[in-house]
Amino acid sequence: MANANKVLLSYVAIDGLFLLMGVFMLAFSVIVQNIQFEVPTDGKQAARNLLYQRFPLTAGIANSVIVFVTFLVTIPGIITPARIWLKLGGYMATVCALWSLILGLYLWILTLKTKEDFAPIFVAQPAAVKGLMQTSFNCCGYFNSSAPAFVTDAICPSPAAAALMRGCATPITAFANVFIDDIFTAVFGMVGVDVVLIMATACLLKERKERERFRHIDNKSSAIGRF
Repeated sequence: MANANKVLLSYVAIDGLFLLMGVFMLAFSVIVQNIQFEVPTDGKQAARNLLYQRFPLTAGIANSVIVFVTFLVTIPGIITPARIWLKLGGYMATVCALWSLILGLYLWILTLKTKEDFAPIFVAQPAAVKGLMQTSFNCCGYFNSSAPAFVTDAICPSPAAAALMRGCATPITAFANVFIDDIFTAVFGMVGVDVVLIMATACLLKERKERERFRHIDNKSSAIGRF
């Protein structure tokens, strides 16, 4: 019984952590959706907001909803001996794990092409936003001061001065990759929690199956003893 309680308590703890990961994903996605189009006050905020606009935020919200539904499904599996709820929760946790893995891979792939993919985004920004990024990243233009043409500001006051400065592609790419790395690492961590929950589900199902088998053996032994 003590071992059984340990298995159940471990499952409950992991299930709670699984729910917490869903809360984090929902909170992050909703908050980012609300701030991604804010008018930036500095270049790093501008770059961050432009990166946010490429994130699969709707998919993140949908995944968090599935996490919440999965958690609700596991509740009757915890409080009742019926194994069907645990099995259903395990299948749904597998869906969550695959979904989170896809989101993490999508973000990882973004880091592989940041320099090239961010170029048209940089070009499309108004001069004020370009100027903020030039100031924050201490650069002129994107690839260089003439490709595309730099915005005249305190960092790039003239063509001669701008030609001596690096383009914004390298510092923005470095900033973006570190920023996105932290996020997709967190998403992969959520995948790890999903996998642990799936394993905990399998352990609890096995424990309950063995308990049911022993109960049948005890019932048969009792019936034979009466004869």
